[in-house]
Amino acid sequence: MDMISPILDAAPAVFAPSVVIAMIVGVVVGISVGALPGLSATMGIAVLIPLTFAMEPLVALGMIAGIYNGAMYGGSIPAILLRIPGTPAGIATVFDGHEMAKKGEARLALDISLASSSLGSAVSALALLFLAPPLAAIALKFSPADYFWLALFGLTTISVLLAGNPAKGFLSASFGLVLGMVGIDSLTGAERFTFGTLDLLSGIDIIVLLTGLYAIPPAIDLMLGGEALTKGSLSLGNKRTPFRWRTLIPVWIRSSLIGLFVGIIPALGGNIAALLAWNEQRRVTKDKANYGKGMPEGLAAPECANNADTGATLIPALTLGVPGNAVAAVILGALLVHGLRPGPELFRADADTVYGFMLTMLVTAGLMFVIGKIGARAFINVLRMPSRILGPMIIALTTVGVYAVHNSMFEVWLMLAFGAVGYGMEKLDIPTAPAVLAVILGPMAEESFRRALLIGRGDPLYFVAGPISWVLIALIVLTVLTPAWRAWRSRRGAGDDAAPDDGGEATSAG
Repeated sequence: MDMISPILDAAPAVFAPSVVIAMIVGVVVGISVGALPGLSATMGIAVLIPLTFAMEPLVALGMIAGIYNGAMYGGSIPAILLRIPGTPAGIATVFDGHEMAKKGEARLALDISLASSSLGSAVSALALLFLAPPLAAIALKFSPADYFWLALFGLTTISVLLAGNPAKGFLSASFGLVLGMVGIDSLTGAERFTFGTLDLLSGIDIIVLLTGLYAIPPAIDLMLGGEALTKGSLSLGNKRTPFRWRTLIPVWIRSSLIGLFVGIIPALGGNIAALLAWNEQRRVTKDKANYGKGMPEGLAAPECANNADTGATLIPALTLGVPGNAVAAVILGALLVHGLRPGPELFRADADTVYGFMLTMLVTAGLMFVIGKIGARAFINVLRMPSRILGPMIIALTTVGVYAVHNSMFEVWLMLAFGAVGYGMEKLDIPTAPAVLAVILGPMAEESFRRALLIGRGDPLYFVAGPISWVLIALIVLTVLTPAWRAWRSRRGAGDDAAPDDGGEATSAG
């Protein structure tokens, strides 16, 4: 009752006209920002903060909540329709979402994405409201050694299980690890792989890599008249594809839990939550071969997980002052701008505002569903454009988006270079997802490894000192051995099938 009382006290302020309008505007802006490749929720909120100085705190925070939730869903729109993840969290959405669109199920794919995103956001907001203190305590139990094993688990999972060929998966991940080392060493301050260029001192921005690997190759295909998104390949009719929505309930439950768990651990984020949820859904199903070829469950899992991550990332941010990702860090800045100091005292000194903010995360999840449903027909009209025009427009749009990140032409040329590399990787059937994840997890693994060595004073036993480390090590070993086990079962099955045939032939001959 002590927790419910401040929620009830904050509810009337949340439904004030000014706050409701701010939330609607935020959701619309967030979906628009997420749908534009190269832009992100971090950028949208960062641009908004200076405009909120004169606003009431809850009005400003309601708009921020709308942008955050809306951008996470918005990234799925170009991922499904154009094979371009609008945000880093939309990487896994491409795998099955775009394949559904190619099969004429673009409208169904958008509906599944919207429902999954709204549900994930709502679950995350409820967790933020009711489970913030106990869940935040879990994040405090992770040592640097645990973070190292967690990053290594993510790398092995995506390299071994996601790639059809583990060797190509590890090759892609190695490429990403090298890219992740570019810039200034966070522990020593030494320059690495910068080649004397000031533009590389801050490393390679994930938006630049993501846009290059995922946006440019399909644009090249469109311009060359290859795989194109045209009216002939996609159904734009009014008929809706029949679908049994209740089959997604287990997917939503599992993916929501994954998103919540990943969200409360600092430095991970929605992109990792989405990839882990997609891989876990593929692991538990019997129809593994069809994942990546247009499975609705393969679309629902990442979209639910990356939105379940949104509110969860704010749990350590609000309760401990430790931002879970870049968006949470920007939101902490917005709180400070309005005189709100994150930490345990925030829930006492400014209970109405902080609980109101958490309620806006829940309300904007519902608004996102309504606004997304209304705008779905407008989103799908992008497919009416001729493919030879759409290709150059995609490149122009991504160029503007990447340039807007840091006003750097160097990053534009770098994006185009990554686009050429990505096009070559696709032709060689080398997956690009391990490279992107390695750029995210590589620096985290390296920094955690070196910190663990410093804390343990070089003792390797420090890496296996806790139960969390042992669980993660077991999962890594299981992941690495899975392909070998499957190959052994396949050979054994082939041998068992051949034995009766040989016996039959011998009997017949006799």
